[in-house]
Amino acid sequence: MDPSLYLDHSATTPPRPEVITAMQTAMAETWGNPSSLHAWGERAALAMERARLQVAELIGADLDQIVFTSGGTEANNLALFGLAELAPQPGHLVISSVEHSSVEKVAVRLAARGWRITRVPVTGEGQVTVAALEAALQPDTLAVSILQGQNEVGVVQPIQELAQVCRNRGVIFHCDCVQTAGRLPLSVADLQVDLMSISSHKLYGPQGVGALYIRPGLDLTSVVQGGGQERGLRSGTQAVPAIVGFGVAAEWAQREMATEIPRLRSLQAYLHQHLSDLPSLRLIGPQDLAQRLPHHLSYCVESTTGTALVQQMSQAGIAISAGSACKRGKLAPSPALVAMGIPPELTLGAIRITLGKATTQAALDYTATTLRSLVTSASMAGLAS
Repeated sequence: MDPSLYLDHSATTPPRPEVITAMQTAMAETWGNPSSLHAWGERAALAMERARLQVAELIGADLDQIVFTSGGTEANNLALFGLAELAPQPGHLVISSVEHSSVEKVAVRLAARGWRITRVPVTGEGQVTVAALEAALQPDTLAVSILQGQNEVGVVQPIQELAQVCRNRGVIFHCDCVQTAGRLPLSVADLQVDLMSISSHKLYGPQGVGALYIRPGLDLTSVVQGGGQERGLRSGTQAVPAIVGFGVAAEWAQREMATEIPRLRSLQAYLHQHLSDLPSLRLIGPQDLAQRLPHHLSYCVESTTGTALVQQMSQAGIAISAGSACKRGKLAPSPALVAMGIPPELTLGAIRITLGKATTQAALDYTATTLRSLVTSASMAGLAS
């Protein structure tokens, strides 16, 4: 398989060679339990704390503000359940209408426990406005959770402005930065967030490890009980090799960001230019590419389904993803796309193309030619029927 034709980097990224080497070394040399007091444990603990520092530096945080988790999903769960379970009684939580399922499903669970949930509407491009957030806040709003980079449509939310609204009202602000960490410069101080979730496997680190940033002075309660690791917030023996890989990935992401962002922006514009004249292909999300994640393009295709296109592109050696999901044998429209006002029948044709380090212009030429042929054939078949 040609790595340059893997165009599903918002789903996961391949671990970079430096990460693999670091993890192999960790498995061979720092395999001790980092909670143990002997030399083997101390070696593992030192390796883990170095990685914690590397991750902290990626987002402008201090080492002791980072709690390792099994990924972005657990970080989101820890942030929201960790806040809610400390509250003396159910209150009010605000999320956007285009959140990742790991936030949306927490909100559903909290609603069953008596919490009131407000889902802030978005614009037709998927963006949360300051006015919409202000209208959603109530006197007893405990927290707001809004993701920075929307995983399906690639819109980048104005987090700094949204967080400022919450700070002015004394409301805790959590940000899911899984899609932006390592892809955009991040600073917890500049963004004014109280909690931030990030994930290793979106920035060329291993799967199964992530982190939650917690502002100093903010209290959470653990959702996993046990030996009290990670400041008592995430019990369980830490996966030191994965954490080491995460740290190396974070360091390299920070080192290469200044050159990688403009390279991806250029490739993003190049591919869109080669697809924009297809009448049955509609760009969804921000029409101004500068308001999108730098590696991200998403379209709705008429006369076919996204899942069919994913399968056909895979047969041509190209990996992309679909926006619809198969439930009980039927395609279900994406809630995020429906929230943006896209007709449900059109959302079934949603596809996502996300670029990465191995992406080349030649690969995008082949991708555009293949996709153009498939979309044109589908449109002709639709007209014939």
